[in-house]
Amino acid sequence: MEYTDQPPPLSEAQLEIMNLVWSHGPMTVGEMWQILSSRRGVARNTVQTLVTRLEEKGWLAHSGSGGVFRYRAVYPRAATLRQLVRRLVDTAFGGSTEGFVLALLDDQSLAEHEVEQIRSLIERAERAES
Repeated sequence: MEYTDQPPPLSEAQLEIMNLVWSHGPMTVGEMWQILSSRRGVARNTVQTLVTRLEEKGWLAHSGSGGVFRYRAVYPRAATLRQLVRRLVDTAFGGSTEGFVLALLDDQSLAEHEVEQIRSLIERAERAES
């Protein structure tokens, strides 16, 4: 299912929260805070504010009882990332997928398995066009 009616764009901090939920499944604010605070200094209230805003914007939904809420993603990661990349390509590269890919590859060294994956994707796209 393709999600075309996504809520407003995510900030970097909000995307970090969403990545936690996508990776770990439904989580409490406390669980999110524990993971984030092990990476860098972040206040629990900051995490709570980010989660509240994400829920208000429609990115997260909660369930729970006894005052303990578990937050889950409303939109799947893959669909969200496709839209984020599409927006980046459109705004930063004037819609040029080639420009985007060249910018990525210009500053990266790729492992052989990554090169093979990219080749496979290109071949699949070429077959789909035929």
